[in-house]
Amino acid sequence: MKSLMSRAALAGLLMGVSVLASAATPAPQGAAVNIGSPSSGETVGKTFKVKFEVKGIALAPAGDATANTGHHHLLIDAKEIIPAGSVIPVDANHVHFGKAQTETEVTLPPGQHTLQLELGDKNHMAFDPPIVSEKITVTVK
Repeated sequence: MKSLMSRAALAGLLMGVSVLASAATPAPQGAAVNIGSPSSGETVGKTFKVKFEVKGIALAPAGDATANTGHHHLLIDAKEIIPAGSVIPVDANHVHFGKAQTETEVTLPPGQHTLQLELGDKNHMAFDPPIVSEKITVTVK
């Protein structure tokens, strides 16, 4: 009986943790993100500037719990966006801007590349629904 109670308690705890882990921050109504430059189809040099734009949401550093705020993540050659409630990974395809930066310089090898922005909440989690820009394609010469 004691073993059964322990297992039930552990199962309840794990279910509670999984629910909390997947609880996404609701996206503010009308929030949008956009890549201001470069433009889709543009040819750029090996190192180029990417400018970020937001509408209907304020920027704040990661960890800042102010309501209706987030920060940028630049998806480079990423196949898909990060789904609501999932943590945006840190890797070559997902670059974090946790200090609420609004632009960056990117260096990429020659060829075609895709760029897309996704806003994350204070914990680097994707909003619900995800706040993403249109995916653009640039050609690096």
